[in-house]
Amino acid sequence: MELMRLGEPGQEIPVARMGGEHLDLRPITADIDGDFLSNGGIEKARTAAAQGLPILENATTLRVGAPVAKPGAVLCIGQNYAAHAAESGAEPPTVPILFFKHPNTVVGAYDDVIIPPGAEKVDWEVELAVVIGKRASYITSPDEALEYVAGYAVSNDVSERAYQIEHSGGQWSKGKCCATFNPLGPVLVPADVVEDPQKLRLSSAVNGQTRQDSNTSDMIFSVADIIWHLSQYLVLEPGDIINTGTPQGVALSGKFPYLATGDRMEISIATLGRQEQHLVTHRV
Repeated sequence: MELMRLGEPGQEIPVARMGGEHLDLRPITADIDGDFLSNGGIEKARTAAAQGLPILENATTLRVGAPVAKPGAVLCIGQNYAAHAAESGAEPPTVPILFFKHPNTVVGAYDDVIIPPGAEKVDWEVELAVVIGKRASYITSPDEALEYVAGYAVSNDVSERAYQIEHSGGQWSKGKCCATFNPLGPVLVPADVVEDPQKLRLSSAVNGQTRQDSNTSDMIFSVADIIWHLSQYLVLEPGDIINTGTPQGVALSGKFPYLATGDRMEISIATLGRQEQHLVTHRV
């Protein structure tokens, strides 16, 4: 079972995709959000699907929204692959580097990405997204950390590098928070479906040409380490999203041109699916 939200922005319908069918979850929930996840929503959806849920007609014609509604926070880990740190001109970090994206950057997997006015250094970043399923604070050990995960999704941590580096004042979030800068999905895959989050191939392409091709096994800090570490400094709430870092192969490396209007990004992670966005010019 995979969870989705289908429909126009603000009007998405919660759906469970099973065996090629899209089952309407509205009999058991109004949306897929933190409350749903923290109250056993995934198991309730499985039970309801087994007992019988209505099929959502014309589901394949509807816009695919982000699979989680209204996350309270989007937490991001920087330079979490050694080769990416190197191409950024930095030493591998000794502790997780944390920055934030505004939650309203989160959009659907196939929504357009808007180039900000005057921006010339828009970049792509395929990332494994972790969605928190229950409140996490001061977790005792990384061995317990994955118990707090509701599921996983594909994320594109779109960045504007001039904003991130030259305009930042020492922080990165200015280059991460522009509108549409976090396509998420298309699906939320429950945590128990993913055998090992550290064994997932992830890749990106621009206009059909491969840019990134790596594996989450190359992370410096594992998903469990990241969740445990963050819980020592902040309270993770159900529905919060953690972007766990990107591998080498971004435009910041100098090996590829930055994105421009009309370009097409393809972002994928094994088991979790594929997303695609086109770059469009900001319109007033």
